[in-house]
Amino acid sequence: MLGLIAGNGNFPLIFTKQAKKKGEKVVALALYDETDKLIETLADKTYWLNVGQLSKLIEILKKEHITKCVMAGQVKHTKLFSVKPDLKALTLLTKLKSKTADSILSAVCDELKKKGIEFLSSATYLSDFIAKKGVLTKTKPDKSQKEDIEFGYEIAKEIAKLDIGQTVCIKDKSIVAVEAMEGTDQCIRRAGKITDNFIVVKVARPKQDMRFDIPVIGMKTIETLKESKVSVLAVESGKTLILEIDEVIKKADEYKICIVGI
Repeated sequence: MLGLIAGNGNFPLIFTKQAKKKGEKVVALALYDETDKLIETLADKTYWLNVGQLSKLIEILKKEHITKCVMAGQVKHTKLFSVKPDLKALTLLTKLKSKTADSILSAVCDELKKKGIEFLSSATYLSDFIAKKGVLTKTKPDKSQKEDIEFGYEIAKEIAKLDIGQTVCIKDKSIVAVEAMEGTDQCIRRAGKITDNFIVVKVARPKQDMRFDIPVIGMKTIETLKESKVSVLAVESGKTLILEIDEVIKKADEYKICIVGI
């Protein structure tokens, strides 16, 4: 049995399909108001709980004799302001020096490790979805766009190191928008209200913990890029998941959007 802590989006659904293809039985721990209800049709068993119910999470994992677990899908960072943690989660939170998503999830992983539960990489069973280096679409970046990609990559790496966000929007070597708590799509939309034909660069943290918060793009991202009139999306190769990768590239080609692995 493999445990799956399922956040929002298609990531948990795709992960479950891939894990089952490999013969795994998946027990999903789904989050109210976050996880797609389709998870119930894919996982072998599904439990529902609220964000912050750490005691219940541990209880379920122990009940199902689960020793290996995966996190897939995000939980809206803005929920950090409305979560009502149980006593165990509250105790954990009070020990943290910072309340970033990275530090909270790392603390949860460490706490569960004490209970004999190991967290695997979020990319487990998803090697075919990892972005490769180079231009992935028919549309290629021109010289000016390549320069913006290089400029944006350095900026994105710096904000990722500071745990601010993992995405920047660049035009003519100017920073149009920087991702914060609102997430990648909203960052892109903010930039789209200012300009068009800009570059989006998304990276992993310098010391990315592959157990959680791995950079992910999918069909929703491509639609956001089109809506905001983005010309190029550059993602960090070897560390970014492109869910439904064939469909994503096909749709990007249709929209004349360039996708580059850097």
